[in-house]
Amino acid sequence: MYHYKKICQVSWTTKCLEKTLGDQADWEWACFGPDFVNQSNTLTHNVCLTGAIMSVWALGLNHNTAPINVREQFAFAADQVKTLLADFKYQFGAEAEAAVLSTCNRTEIYCALEPSYLEQTKDWFAALGRVDKSTLQTHGYSHEHDLAARHAFRVASGLDSMVLGEPQILGQIKTAVQTARHAGALGSTLNQLFERSFSVAKRVRSSTEIGSHSISMAAAAVKLASQLFEDLSKINILFVGSGEMIELCMTHFATRNPKTMTVANRNFDKGQLLAERFHGQAMALGQIPEMLHEYDAVISCTASTLPLIGLGAVESALKKRKHRPMFMLDLAVPRDIEPQVEGLKNVYLYSIDHLSHVVQNAKDNRQAAVSQAESIVDEGVHGFLNWLHNRDDVPLIQRLHQKTDQWRELEIARAKKMLSKGEDVSLVLEALSKGLTQKIIHGAIAQLHSEDTESRDQAHYAIEHFFLQGCKGPRSQTH
Repeated sequence: MYHYKKICQVSWTTKCLEKTLGDQADWEWACFGPDFVNQSNTLTHNVCLTGAIMSVWALGLNHNTAPINVREQFAFAADQVKTLLADFKYQFGAEAEAAVLSTCNRTEIYCALEPSYLEQTKDWFAALGRVDKSTLQTHGYSHEHDLAARHAFRVASGLDSMVLGEPQILGQIKTAVQTARHAGALGSTLNQLFERSFSVAKRVRSSTEIGSHSISMAAAAVKLASQLFEDLSKINILFVGSGEMIELCMTHFATRNPKTMTVANRNFDKGQLLAERFHGQAMALGQIPEMLHEYDAVISCTASTLPLIGLGAVESALKKRKHRPMFMLDLAVPRDIEPQVEGLKNVYLYSIDHLSHVVQNAKDNRQAAVSQAESIVDEGVHGFLNWLHNRDDVPLIQRLHQKTDQWRELEIARAKKMLSKGEDVSLVLEALSKGLTQKIIHGAIAQLHSEDTESRDQAHYAIEHFFLQGCKGPRSQTH
């Protein structure tokens, strides 16, 4: 809890400044001073008295909070994200800022908006996934202000990833930011948040061992397949897709020299280029049902919104294989392989969530690096909140400069007039300095003579804070 008197004192310093600016000024922002923030060890929202508060928050769900059947409801392709951002701006106004991060393990929206819109944003987000708000509350999370910044920095640093310290998430965030920028949804607040998240992530990776000795998703896939097949050099593997994850999986499986590796992709030429890098073959996506029986392992990861491998196709493949076991790994969200396949005998179907158990052991061995990384995140959060605080002081500082410039111009004009009449220069300078001094201290002294005791106490604090720093002398008591 804040100390009441300290709040009154710091709040009044801004009121005193307002008196200095003039009673007619239509001020909008009053911010707690940095000295108070440091003394209280608490970072708070900026306070808006007559305008809107721009707050930062993050809404989302991830592999820790939601099962895959819920996450796939919120999986959005790049072209869908652009449409979502346009709708967000339409719903919440031109000044609203937003960025959407959608990966296999998480979907999150980062916003800079008035706090009063938070609940409406939750409704909007739930509607995107075609779920009711209670489902989102059960499987999702929301972070505001400093907690939102901390979450963004932890995600960018790989601290919140299924694979601790994995580097892919940073590239995915940069893509999300670029998409938001092109959609006109990225303003100064979110831009600053993400630029600082990139800086924090760079420090975490260069200053700690958070990414060392980590087991990647691709390596986990090889380990999982090895539990079914003792010798991977004797199996045929089908890779469905040609994205980064499939490329990583092929790289790891290639070290085990499988019998054959085939790539099935919607874009045949792209699939063929990837297959040739690993001395493999390529085939069209439409050939999968008739060729599926030839493969002992299937690893799929595409951006398809509908399953590519159905229950019927796998049943048919099993018959042709005379029920020899099949290893199937579906790394896509939404899933590429119908979930009902898991019920088939001799089919070992795993989703991306199953890999979390494989990679968990590697996490447990790096707690020291995690502690170091969290300290770097703490510094990043503090810096971002200081930026927010200072950014919202700018309008008041600008108006202070404008007012003092008006005083200066008035006194200079008065001095020139006196000089034109032939008055002594030293007398003119004396009048100019006295005129400026009186204008500067008038508001504070007027409040010091207030009949209200609390106002006089606050005036004492403000005068000592603004004008008498470093000065020693008796302080009169007001009772």
